[in-house]
Amino acid sequence: MDEKFDCIIVGAGVAGLAAAMTLARNNMKFLLIEKGEFAGSKNVSGGVLWGSDLAKLVPEYWEEKDGGWERFINHRRLTFLDDQSSFSIDFKSSHFNETPYTGVVVLRSKFDRWLADKVENAIAESDYAMDSFIATNIKVDEVLMEDGKAVGIRTGEEEFHANSVIIAEGVNNLLTRQVGLQDDYVPADHVLTGIKEVIRYDQEQLEDRFQLNGLSGMSNEYIGYATDGVEGGGFLYTNRDTISIGLVLGLKDLREKRKSPHDILNHFKDHPAVRDTIRGGEVVEYSAHVVSSGDKRIMPKELYKDGVLICGEAANLLMNAGKAIQGMDYAMRSGILAAETIVDAKEKDDFTSNTLKNYRKALDESYVMKDMNGFQDAVHMLHSPEMFKDVPNLVCDFGRKFFSIKNEPTKKSRKMLAESVKEHSSYWDLIKLGLKGAKSL
Repeated sequence: MDEKFDCIIVGAGVAGLAAAMTLARNNMKFLLIEKGEFAGSKNVSGGVLWGSDLAKLVPEYWEEKDGGWERFINHRRLTFLDDQSSFSIDFKSSHFNETPYTGVVVLRSKFDRWLADKVENAIAESDYAMDSFIATNIKVDEVLMEDGKAVGIRTGEEEFHANSVIIAEGVNNLLTRQVGLQDDYVPADHVLTGIKEVIRYDQEQLEDRFQLNGLSGMSNEYIGYATDGVEGGGFLYTNRDTISIGLVLGLKDLREKRKSPHDILNHFKDHPAVRDTIRGGEVVEYSAHVVSSGDKRIMPKELYKDGVLICGEAANLLMNAGKAIQGMDYAMRSGILAAETIVDAKEKDDFTSNTLKNYRKALDESYVMKDMNGFQDAVHMLHSPEMFKDVPNLVCDFGRKFFSIKNEPTKKSRKMLAESVKEHSSYWDLIKLGLKGAKSL
């Protein structure tokens, strides 16, 4: 194929597909390359896609009878665990039922394939219906560079040329390093291991157990006992007729404590509160993958250079500040912004950094970088030992005292709290943590 593309996108995850949809809608000639058999075939993750950008890519997606998403979130829960107890902050509201939904649960192997079909439809309706492609089962070996500018890609013995390249390769930063935008692999202390099981139930049983109505769903994050003393946290999301349950664990801490992710997952599932929640289901899938910790210090030194842009997890755009794990929404927004920058570059006939630097400017002005810049202290605090040990133990101990009714005089709540603080921490440590939390959140 000798024709030059306006853009080649590497990776058909959320970021790459969002970029492809944007390019197709703007009548651009592009090639989207995915190493898997189909979009999503190698993506084992799943979770909640937050925000409303999906509605911009697929208007009224919620009207589809069998869309690529599982359920919309109208029930949020944060649970603290010690070895015997759970203490939850629980919020459910009908305002989450309004469309476009503010969060939908997805299984990426299904969702990415569905979104790729939507991109194919957009290509068919564009001016380049016969010239733009999604090519699967192809591994990109190299981004072609000439005089410091990206001019295409090489796969095996074949070369494909383009005015620009969008790298959306995920957390594996091989191409990002090859083009000179990152010096080395992301260090282990800034990388997390995500492990997940998908457990199947009869759909009616699942909906009764989690108090779901129609396609409503619940997301539950866990702090404390779930990780068996390793940095990280747990999660549970309701799908159509399954749940996704798992952990996100600090890779360095996991290695230093010589613990197995699979053993810790079983430890989490065996907690009394969790065991009661998931009983009776059939495990139908087990998977693991690596994710960024959300520390912006490990982002590539820049996200653009002549002819190339970096988006999604390739740019380490992910954050967990305690309220939600955000990654797919960041990937989608960055893919859209990268593609819009390429559209502008074509109009100006300038694919150098003079134009492509506008991608970084747009990203900095978006909620993605504003949140990553504004909540870095919260990211660091969430990964501190106190947050996955002392705080959950204190909260659960206080809850156990507060909700226990005995045939004896009841202590005042403040005395119960004082006893729990003395046993698991100190007022001084809590004051320091509270000030840090007030500042970071």
